[in-house]
Amino acid sequence: MSKIKLKHSSGNSMSIGAPATNPASDLELKLPATVGAAGQVLMNSGTAGTLEFSNGGKILQVVQATSTSGVNSTTSSYATAGLEASITPTSSSNKVLIKMVSPMTGFAGGTEHNRGSLKVYRGGSSGTSVSGILSTQYSEDDFYSDAVITFLDSPSTTSATTYTVMMARVNGSGEYSFNRDGAQTATLVLMEVAG
Repeated sequence: MSKIKLKHSSGNSMSIGAPATNPASDLELKLPATVGAAGQVLMNSGTAGTLEFSNGGKILQVVQATSTSGVNSTTSSYATAGLEASITPTSSSNKVLIKMVSPMTGFAGGTEHNRGSLKVYRGGSSGTSVSGILSTQYSEDDFYSDAVITFLDSPSTTSATTYTVMMARVNGSGEYSFNRDGAQTATLVLMEVAG
């Protein structure tokens, strides 16, 4: 079995050997044009056999924002819930995992068919919704519960990106409340996931 032997100046060597079994055809691995960065792994690119350095599918950074402010809505127009965070992806191919929890979100007063919803906007409150309504609450008068959002976004950028939680009363006549009395803490976590 053939191999390439690289000898150290002190005498010992390291070898790169051919496969243990005969491949179906001649194969070629193309090395990347850079040496990569600390912690990166060598893997196939989009073209099999062409190698590239990658961050290797892991959480690269975590950003957290909290709010103890209660915000109310009686309109179907989406407005900020007072909770947002910014993250700067290290690669445009990476994704952002959004996780939000707001305790004591629900309705005070109104009919038994109240409905409120939460969205997350990318680019601040004047940006665009990442994926329609991400959390919907149906409730009767004076009913509150935790509101939870989990969504994997693909911002396709390396610029600082702001994610803002938006809220609206979609149906009914009650007052839709986010973090109702401000005695709790609503949390928004952004995690950059290597692509």
